[in-house]
Amino acid sequence: MLTLTCPYCGIAAEETELHPGGEAHLKRFGPGSTDAEFEAYLFARKNPRGVHFERWRHAYGCGKWFLAARDTVTLEVFGTYKAQTSHPTDEIVAAIRAKRPGWMPDWTSPKTETSPVESLTE
Repeated sequence: MLTLTCPYCGIAAEETELHPGGEAHLKRFGPGSTDAEFEAYLFARKNPRGVHFERWRHAYGCGKWFLAARDTVTLEVFGTYKAQTSHPTDEIVAAIRAKRPGWMPDWTSPKTETSPVESLTE
């Protein structure tokens, strides 16, 4: 059974008390977007084998939406964080990298993880 801790009320809830909401951190396209962009927003999902970021709602608790980082193969939960954040917390990224040393987040490239001083000297 999957157990997630709500970052708002702090309750560790089993998946039967939660409602899944699909993939997290989707870029939404609305009016003014192309048909291809809108179609990708509606239907295209990553569905990776391994580290995945998802939306969950604490349905039988505080009722708030939150995000979770977990492994789709082992069901290991790396952490949960508030829905208003654009990326997982540094602690969650560190927990993922501790278990998966070669893992790279898809919202950054190796070049963007350099310090500001390094980028000025290149």
